[in-house]
Amino acid sequence: MKKTLGVAAAAAAIALTLSACGGSSPASSEAKGEINYWLWDANQLPAYQQCADDFTKANPDIKVKITQRGWDDYWTTLTNGFVAGTAPDVFTNHLSKYPEYAAKKQLLSLDEAVEKDGIKLDAYTKGLPELWVGQDGKRYGLPKDWDTVGLFYNKAMTDAAGISAEQMASLDWNPNDGGSYEKTIAHLTVDKNGKRGDEAGFDKNNVATYGLGLTGSGSGQGQTEWSFLTATTGWTATDKNPWGSKFNYDDPRFQETIAWWAGLVDKGYMPKLETTVGASMPDSFGAGKSAINTNGDWLIGQYKTYKGIETAFAPTPKGPNGERASMFNGLADSIWAGTKNPGASVKWVEYLGSTACQDVVASKAVVFPAIASSSELAAKAFADKGTDVSAFTTHVKDGTTFLFPIADKAAKVDGIMKPAMDAVLSGKKPASSLTEANNQVNDLFK
Repeated sequence: MKKTLGVAAAAAAIALTLSACGGSSPASSEAKGEINYWLWDANQLPAYQQCADDFTKANPDIKVKITQRGWDDYWTTLTNGFVAGTAPDVFTNHLSKYPEYAAKKQLLSLDEAVEKDGIKLDAYTKGLPELWVGQDGKRYGLPKDWDTVGLFYNKAMTDAAGISAEQMASLDWNPNDGGSYEKTIAHLTVDKNGKRGDEAGFDKNNVATYGLGLTGSGSGQGQTEWSFLTATTGWTATDKNPWGSKFNYDDPRFQETIAWWAGLVDKGYMPKLETTVGASMPDSFGAGKSAINTNGDWLIGQYKTYKGIETAFAPTPKGPNGERASMFNGLADSIWAGTKNPGASVKWVEYLGSTACQDVVASKAVVFPAIASSSELAAKAFADKGTDVSAFTTHVKDGTTFLFPIADKAAKVDGIMKPAMDAVLSGKKPASSLTEANNQVNDLFK
């Protein structure tokens, strides 16, 4: 649901976008007609379809047409829609995307509607409403959910390896020898002859089950790949967050962490980057090809659907600072500035951000809604299904989260950092090469 973002093509397309008529949205009382709503997560589609049905029952003059697109297609089509004037009225937005959309005046601000309609922003989980206030001081979205990262692991594999749930929940990590985290990954790696990664005779070129799965290099954010490690070293992506303008990919702490992480591939504990192209890390997990996946809570439901696999969850490992860490991300629903039906769009966004809709989302046990009370209902819904989600909620409870980096020029930054990170993870360049990439990124802000 929230992957590393941006491609060069998207950056080029947004550069061609004609500035739309941005501004404030009208009050929701001016509402009727049909509106188009887009989202990318198929797992959440049933919940939001129910929200749409309930909304139309209460507002018979408004119909909501929902379109779900795959992640990459979603952003490409949305960006092209801004250019062509065919974007949806309302869409699920991401923290790394909205700054550029707002700068190009493609989003309606919600301030006037929030004030007129009495939206209670303090009902949301602390910190979420502020994320959607741009550098111009205007609000461009109402929060819909939040997420953190944890370890997804195959319980049968850890049991067979003699690793308890308590051990999985108390892992530690450092960039020198990887701590108990690397030892666990090594022990869970098994070659095609049955040798474990920490046993003599292990064949790293013929691995049957990797200790740690891989989805990609993580580009410049590494939300589910490495951010929870780099954060425990004291490293931050930018000089300030949000709205940083100096990036820190040249920091030795960052490069040491990435060098360690990339080294897992060379040791045979993690798949090669080229094998992940077109592949699904969760599906590989479901096929028994990896024992641990680092991923976000929005995929809990998917990991629980694999037949014959008992998926358990553990918090991220403690780092050199003695604490765990997890990137904290939150989505919101935004309104396209070019909508022909702003009144109905506002009313739908307000409903999406209401307890009525977010309680429905909570009941499906797929994600944690933004409204605090709805988030608590989601935790209960997960528990009712026999799923312990404390590995994810503990970060919010303990205050060990850090923000997804919010900055301008995200697509251009990603256009530099993705190939740079890919080169390091594939072994073509050393981690020290990220200093040059960092210089290129910082040149964007001069």
